This record gives sequence, C-alpha cells and structure tokens, in this order.
Amino acid sequence: MHIAGRGRILIWEGASIWIMEALPEKGASSHSTDFHSHHAVQVTLSLGGRFKLRTADHGIAADAAVAPDVSHLFEAEGLNAILFIEPESRAGRAIIHRLFDGAVLVPIPSGLATDLVERLAVTYRNSGTDDAHLMALGRSLVARLADTVEAELPDARVQQIIAYAAARLDNPITLGVVASSVGLSPGRVRHLFVEQTGLPFRTYLLWLRIMKAVSVFADGRSLTEAAHEAGFADSAHFSRTFRRMFGLPAAALRIE
Repeated sequence: MHIAGRGRILIWEGASIWIMEALPEKGASSHSTDFHSHHAVQVTLSLGGRFKLRTADHGIAADAAVAPDVSHLFEAEGLNAILFIEPESRAGRAIIHRLFDGAVLVPIPSGLATDLVERLAVTYRNSGTDDAHLMALGRSLVARLADTVEAELPDARVQQIIAYAAARLDNPITLGVVASSVGLSPGRVRHLFVEQTGLPFRTYLLWLRIMKAVSVFADGRSLTEAAHEAGFADSAHFSRTFRRMFGLPAAALRIE
C-alpha cells in the first residue's frame, strides 16, 4: 500500500497532535484524503508544507479549523501538523466558542499561534523523536487556541459515562450497562447523551475505540493489536471505521 504520510502521533487527555509529512503518489504533487468526519475539533497548521481543507461548499488553503462531525477532505504536501481536540473537553468547548461562531470551517486568526508553530517545526526537524517536547508544544497550542474563554463542561453524568466507557474499551459495552453506572434508564441516557454531545452513544463509542486504537498504533504496535485492544471485532472493522473517520486507511500512515 502507498504510504500517504509519515511522522509522529502524540496523544494526551482531551487532545492529540499528528505531525505528518504528506507523501504524494507517483505523478502527483499532493495527497488528498476522501471526504470524512470525526468527533473532534480539527486544527491544521503548516510546518512548512501546504494544504487545503475543504467541505462540500467551502475551502481554505491556510491554517484552519474544522468543527466536529463535519464532512471534509484534506489535501496536503510537505510537513504539517493536525491537532484533534475533544469537543467535550473544556479546551474543546472553549475553542468551538472562540473560533467558529456558527461556521464549520474557519481560518486561524493571523498571528494567533505563529511563535508556537515555528517552535514546533524547528523541534520536529531537529529532533523528531523528542516526544515530551513535541507534546508540550501541542498542549501549548491547544491552550493558546482556547485562550481564557470560560466553557461549561457536559452534564456530569455524561462525563461519567464517557470515562466509564473509555476505561473498558477492550470489552463489550452496552447502553444498558453505562446507564446503570450512572443510575439512569437507557432511554434517558440515550436522550441525554445526544443532547450533550450531538452523537448517539454507540457512535461516540466508536470514536473512543478509534482513538484508543490510534494510541496503541502510535506506540509502535501492529494495527491488528490496536484493533484488538480497542475492542473492535476484527482489524477489518477497525480499518473501515478509521477510513470513514480520517479519510484514508490506517495502513497508509507510517509512525516513525
């Protein structure tokens, strides 16, 4: 399979940063994903590379952010960084409030994070495996984007459900089980979860499983191991879900 990108994926609570060099197929100058959507705020930043983010009716060829669950594609060349921020986190909610104002694809305000982006590019080029330093810069970028905006977290019961499910991804998880964990009926949890996150619980659970699998894969383990530890039925199910959420096969990424 053609390798579409190579680089590092670093994950911490509530966010991750993917630093990737796009590797176009022979005869092309860039690589494009399929249209896809995922449950995270996506902030894409140039580290010397070039890219374009596009929804069905709008495109931006500069540092930009995409709202959660919005179908889009990503066409890139060279070295770029992508931040994925959980929209249920305090930072995610602050960034949504600060940047989007009802839009779904927006440019990053000029100069907002230029110094941090430059430091990230230099650090990666000089020491691409200094994960602690790269992660610290990723955290600083998220904090800069969120600024000091006060953002209310989801209902405490929804937070408990998410934490409960995230800790048990290697096992089957049902709506009834998570409902019992917070003392509510399945019907009430079904309604509350959609109200607070915008997604049915089952769809949100797939997102948790994907991010768990990405974490295992980023640690250098195989895609089969990643699928197993995240609770996917098999690696094919993991591969289909990854492509639907990120627009390309997981096997097309090389972690270095």
